[in-house]
Amino acid sequence: MSTRGQIRVGIGGWTYPPWRGDFYPAGLPHSRELPFAAAAVGAIEINATFYGRQSPASWEKWAAAVPEGFQFAVKGSRFCVTRPKLADAGEGVHNFLDQGLAALGPKLGPILWMLAARRSFDAEDIARFFELLPRSLDGLPLRHALEPRHESFRDARFEQLARDHDVAVVFGDDDEFPCIDMDTANFTYARLQRMREECPTGYPADRLADFASRARAQATAGKDAYVFMINGAKVRAPQAALDLQDLLGIARP
Repeated sequence: MSTRGQIRVGIGGWTYPPWRGDFYPAGLPHSRELPFAAAAVGAIEINATFYGRQSPASWEKWAAAVPEGFQFAVKGSRFCVTRPKLADAGEGVHNFLDQGLAALGPKLGPILWMLAARRSFDAEDIARFFELLPRSLDGLPLRHALEPRHESFRDARFEQLARDHDVAVVFGDDDEFPCIDMDTANFTYARLQRMREECPTGYPADRLADFASRARAQATAGKDAYVFMINGAKVRAPQAALDLQDLLGIARP
């Protein structure tokens, strides 16, 4: 009998001015935004790591600011995923992992590798890229998720490669890019990007219920499920995450 997985619902980032006075109480110091957000949701996806290295002090500060059981998902460097051949990203992957993120310890969640929309599926290149992704860092287990954004990845060969390397394929609910819905790893990763500002909860109730059912089924199958409210009307992301947590019965302060 499999162990039930854990569901973490989260948001993208924690610094967003329209959240001030809405999600964040009026007058909350900016330095308290991360602790406030981390007390409300189960995970946060860090986007800044896509654009550049963060200092060791930043990783240590972030780890200290969030409670036990919380996790950060970390977006992999663009210098790894935008090169002509992913197979050439070895040095970039090493440099990315060497910037200090091991300081997060058990608060480190999956690493997200987001591919450019123009990148089509190349079986050999993807296989070699997967081989570059280590399974641990300083004794800390690593999980990797890949977000393809090109229709050509809807391919059984890609699905098998991801399964062979225990890489999760991101479920992307997005207006612009195809959703490559594949179950390939011991965890799942969803990025929900169709929130609408006219809807106070970002997504209508029936769609939130669908996402809750999906995550619940994954957890029942023994997989940890990560669900992030990312874009669309980002101003609604915190409320969408909170409402999804309520549907799932996830307690929060």
